[in-house]
Amino acid sequence: MAVQEARQYGGRHGAGEHPTACAGCAHCGETGHRRAVAAFLARREELAAGHGVPAAVAHSPVAARQWVSDELAQSARAVTAHGREAGLAWLARVRTGSLAAVWAAVLALLLGQALTALGTGWTAARTAGLGTALLLAVPLTAAAHAHRSRGGLLAPLTGEDNRLSTTRAVAAAWLLFLCYTLLFLTLRSLTATAFGLSGAAALVTVLALVSAVAVTARLVVSTRIAGRRLQKVRADRPRAADLLCDDNGRADLADVQYVLVSGTVLVFAAVRLATAPDRLPAPPWSLALLVAVSAAWHLAAKCTEGGPPVVHSVVRAREAGDLDAPIRVGDDIEIRGHGFVPPGAAAPDPLTRLVVRIGAVHAHVPLVPVPGGFANPTDTVLTVPLPADVEPGRVEVSVVTAAGLETERVVIDVAD
Repeated sequence: MAVQEARQYGGRHGAGEHPTACAGCAHCGETGHRRAVAAFLARREELAAGHGVPAAVAHSPVAARQWVSDELAQSARAVTAHGREAGLAWLARVRTGSLAAVWAAVLALLLGQALTALGTGWTAARTAGLGTALLLAVPLTAAAHAHRSRGGLLAPLTGEDNRLSTTRAVAAAWLLFLCYTLLFLTLRSLTATAFGLSGAAALVTVLALVSAVAVTARLVVSTRIAGRRLQKVRADRPRAADLLCDDNGRADLADVQYVLVSGTVLVFAAVRLATAPDRLPAPPWSLALLVAVSAAWHLAAKCTEGGPPVVHSVVRAREAGDLDAPIRVGDDIEIRGHGFVPPGAAAPDPLTRLVVRIGAVHAHVPLVPVPGGFANPTDTVLTVPLPADVEPGRVEVSVVTAAGLETERVVIDVAD
């Protein structure tokens, strides 16, 4: 469990560590990150076992719980701050890697054509293919340099939540393929006289579909966020798994099928171009319809995923041996509902931003560590002490999540 969490939190320093000696160095940032995660997990396990609590607060369960929560919150914030620092260095490395990948693809194409030309000789189609690759590599290099602070070629594929966008990646792949095809046929037209353009409508239709999905998905997400129907928490940095997973890092069936279907049809078109370089590699209408069905599934999932936080009830938290009684100042209250921990907000730092509004008082939800995780807060239950500043009487209670959404207010009665 600790190893999995270390991979999930990736790239952050502990509260007591110093920033990396070589700022901007990806290796130092990742090394400090791993050390920080290990230190944080060790500290959490120590506190979960009841060790390390100062004697001045150990006599009071309430004071000890608050001290443990503050200690973990401070450590989590420091870890996240240094994680952002390591993330910047990671983006710089990705920019370099993306440029290397572009020119490595050009070199691989050259080597592949040279090997296949041993028996048949160099042809005009091979020259056109290599020239097209060079013509595309130059603007891609310029784009990577222009967005060097955001990961180079990764920048156009990254959404506002700092995650890789599945719809943008699919649309970008089809756009790149279409640009390559058109440039290739243009260069081929200098030496050939006839080209087959039948089926161009199917190719344009597929491109229009994936482009429309990218635009519509962004509109749907932004509209649902503005309408308080969807919670989004910003990620530390983009990850390749974002293309196939939801914000919690779990494989998402709608994303997986959209990438597989679109990618398979794209490979089909690319093979057609390689085997018949004298005509447009348009996919059959049956495959275009398959992409349309896959896109509709993906958009339907975007329209229904997630939801706002909801409070179902608020009750007095009762420990073993306590008598049943009304809620009084100083008691713990248990808030039951769902959506308190949005997808992507299960890391310690987002958990520290969870707040319960009790009347005019904003009470931060204490972190309660247990071996392997936290017992409080959870996505369905929060436990907070009723602050001393709350006046007896009818009091409104609501929850503000790490995504900034506030639930509807629930009224409770606080006894004298």
